[in-house]
Amino acid sequence: MSIIKKVLSIASYPRHFRRLWWRYVTPILVKQTGVHTQKNVRFHGMPIISLFGDSVISIGESCVICSDTRMTALGLNHRVVMRTLRQGAKIVIGRNTGMSGGVICAASRVEIGDDCLIGANVVISDTDFHSLNPVGRRENCNWDEIVIRPVVIEDNVFIGTGAIVLKGVTIGKNSVIGAGAVVTKNIPQSSVAAGNPARVIRTLRMDHAHSDNDLASNAASNHQSK
Repeated sequence: MSIIKKVLSIASYPRHFRRLWWRYVTPILVKQTGVHTQKNVRFHGMPIISLFGDSVISIGESCVICSDTRMTALGLNHRVVMRTLRQGAKIVIGRNTGMSGGVICAASRVEIGDDCLIGANVVISDTDFHSLNPVGRRENCNWDEIVIRPVVIEDNVFIGTGAIVLKGVTIGKNSVIGAGAVVTKNIPQSSVAAGNPARVIRTLRMDHAHSDNDLASNAASNHQSK
């Protein structure tokens, strides 16, 4: 009976069509931009992709990339943006990671591990984009004069909504970054960091009754249920 009601409900047709489009058409459109995707990557909406010549964007198996504000509780400021800025730059996302409406920009390398949760509207960048030299700063596009340092986010990291991760940062495995934090320095593994600039406010005690894989699986399950 419930199936019949769904079929007869005209109001539900756009929602069903949208989800079919995301499942079957959006992955094809993303691959046409040059992005490498592994199996079972799910897209909610079409991300904004800007791939510089001879650079790489790679999305791992079973990732969820959300670019539709209806699909996340906090809503999104914009679609997911993934952008490489120069030749040889790389954005690499591990398996089973979720991202909602955030931005990743790489002039060198941004690497995100497995089982990460990237909250709504997070910004991750490995560059200052502009020279610190005030003379001709607006017109200066010389990468040799712009600071660039790779960013590494290790496995099972949770980054809260609106956080900003800046160049040269490594966030250790299992760590949590508070909402709105500005991360300017390395964060040790299994830490909670918050504030501007972000600082460690506590250390997480891991339940040794569970393996790292169990912890990662639980985090991913919670994310997908929201």
